[in-house]
Amino acid sequence: MGAAEATGLPRLSLRVDLGPDHRLGPGKVRLLEGIAAHGSIAAAGRALGMSYRRAWCLVEAMNAGFGRPVVEAQVGGRAGGGARLSPFGAEVVAQYRAAEAAASAAAAPFLARLVDLGD
Repeated sequence: MGAAEATGLPRLSLRVDLGPDHRLGPGKVRLLEGIAAHGSIAAAGRALGMSYRRAWCLVEAMNAGFGRPVVEAQVGGRAGGGARLSPFGAEVVAQYRAAEAAASAAAAPFLARLVDLGD
């Protein structure tokens, strides 16, 4: 549970429409972060409660939308292969999180006022 959910404060959710059928939002970014953390599309999907197929389709959609890979296959040895973020994918996550932080900071007074209006 994040800080916003724990405190009951509102939080801003950012979805970026990059083009027709090419969007980036919190779910895809969490998937990319999960791949970075777990080294596997399947493990990242499981951690988020989604099927491998759904996770793979989201990765493929991002790769196609950006025109270059956000995730790269990792050649396996004894333990098998996996996946990792490409340097480009890591930059996508970093820029999304920076935009999210900037938008949240800018929206904070308005969100606080919305809370006040509801009291």
